[in-house]
Order: sequence, then C-alpha cells, then structure tokens
Amino acid sequence: MAKKRILITGAAGFLGSHLCDRFIKEGYEVIGMDNLLTGNIQNIAHLFPLQDFQFYHHDVSKYVHVPGNIDYILHFASPASPIDYLKMPIQTLKVSSLGTHNLLGLAKSKNARILVASTSEVYGDPLVHPQTEEYWGNVNPIGPRGVYDEAKRFMESITMAYHNFHGVETRIIRIFNTYGPRMRLDDGRALPTFMSQALRGEDITVFGDGSQTRSFCYVDDLVEGIYRLLLSDYHMPVNIGNPSEITLQQFAEEVLKLTDSKSKIVYEPLPQDDPKQRQPDITKAKEILDWEPKVDRHEGLKRTLEYFKQHV
Repeated sequence: MAKKRILITGAAGFLGSHLCDRFIKEGYEVIGMDNLLTGNIQNIAHLFPLQDFQFYHHDVSKYVHVPGNIDYILHFASPASPIDYLKMPIQTLKVSSLGTHNLLGLAKSKNARILVASTSEVYGDPLVHPQTEEYWGNVNPIGPRGVYDEAKRFMESITMAYHNFHGVETRIIRIFNTYGPRMRLDDGRALPTFMSQALRGEDITVFGDGSQTRSFCYVDDLVEGIYRLLLSDYHMPVNIGNPSEITLQQFAEEVLKLTDSKSKIVYEPLPQDDPKQRQPDITKAKEILDWEPKVDRHEGLKRTLEYFKQHV
C-alpha cells in the first residue's frame, strides 16, 4: 500500500521540525516546506538522508505547487514570537492570509485534509479565564501585536469558509505556550529568554511585575494533540495546551533554581497589549481527542535545559 503523503509548512521551525519527526516515525512520506525566515535548517538536517523526506525551500505566501498526491497538510509557517512579528509585520500578515489561502487551494485541488495552526493569541488579552473555544477574544487590531493576532483570526475565518463553501476537510488547532528542544534562543519568549540569561549568568528580565500568567506545554504533548486532531472528525477549533498555570515571576524563579544560576531578576515595563492571563480550557481536547498533557513542567524543563546547555 502506498504511504500517505503529508506536507508540513514551517518545517524547519521549532514545532514544524518535531512534526516532521513524528510523521516520519508514523510511516508517512513527509514533504517539508520553509522559507527559512525564522526556521533553522539544522532542526531537520537529520532527516535529509531519509528516502521518505523531501524539502522545498519556498515561501507559502507565493503560489504553492507540489507534484503528486497529498493526503494531509499541516500549515505551521509563521513567525511566532513577538520579536519576530514586530520585526516582520508584513510577512507575518501575509503567511497567515495569502499563505493560508494558497494552502487551502492546494488542499482543495489535491482533495487533502488540512490542519492550520492558530494560537491562543486569537483570544488577545482575555476577559474570560480560562479560555474556552467559544470565547471570541479581546484583541486590539491596530496595536503592535495585532499583526499576529488578526493574522491568526483571519486564518481561522478563511479556513472555515473553505470548509463550509468548498467542502474542504479542515482542522483548526489553537496552540498555547509550548516549549522544548529546538526553540530559538533569541526568540524573545519567556522560556528561551530566562534559560539563556540564567545559563550566561545575566540578569533575568521579567516584564511588568511578573504577575501575568502563562501555561506551558511540553512539545511532545503538543505534537500528540496535533496528531490526534488531524486524524479526528472534528472541524471546529480545539485548544491544545497545558492548563497548569504559573506567574512569570514564579517561572523565572523555577528556571533560576533548575539552572543553579546566581542571576538576579530585573523588571522592565510591560509591552503594550501583553496578555495578563493565559490558561487553556482543554475540556474539548479531553472529550473529543482523549488528549491531555503527560509531561509535567519539572520534567519538561529538565529536557529543555539539556538542549539549551549545548547551544548557549
């Protein structure tokens, strides 16, 4: 029987590279696509010798052509950290609008199922806690984060339109904070920043008073959730993340303890529209996908630290 073929965009990124690994392991033929704007070819270098892996250096904002049949598409191409999307606002908007449009067109022509990677940013700075999939969000469309938040909201809208109007098989995941090996050290998010600073003996930078919360999910758990959602029959958005909530102050202290660092915590002003609370309600994921995170934060941080020690 012919192997199933899957196209993964953003393949050289943190999540994309782990997804390539997972689908290779599951016996799929994997086509990775990335323009390497924020991705790192080293993340997938180990896959190049494999017969079942192909790589296309391509920007999905431009027309996407892949010869042969495709069974599934995972659209994970996008700058994903505030540093990236503040530096590249136009590309961020284009990859989730033009890029998603191109890939939905490809899914329609190939009769493929497509899963798009939305995020908890569609909830903005939430007024509802924890966030359920039914919450519409509190987003500033013209603020600095609007380029990312609204790009993801548009992505969901056009995906539902293709599902309803063209009958394309679509899946939408809303990803909450995720961490693990292959994160970029300089991507500006809390975990890589704290860990890099602690390992270098620099002051740890906490924005605001550190009372804002995040919920961190280990990458292997997230990948399992994506795998299950792709193969499920559910086409509405699903939150995938770890509901274990922690303040950034507590998180900085955890990282200091784990790294045995003598760094001090310093405070800087909170960026505009920075969410005060982030915690997924994962009732749907539990009921529909029989999924919940398995790796606790202590174990996940230990695994991530090993990677950072090699790269800082």
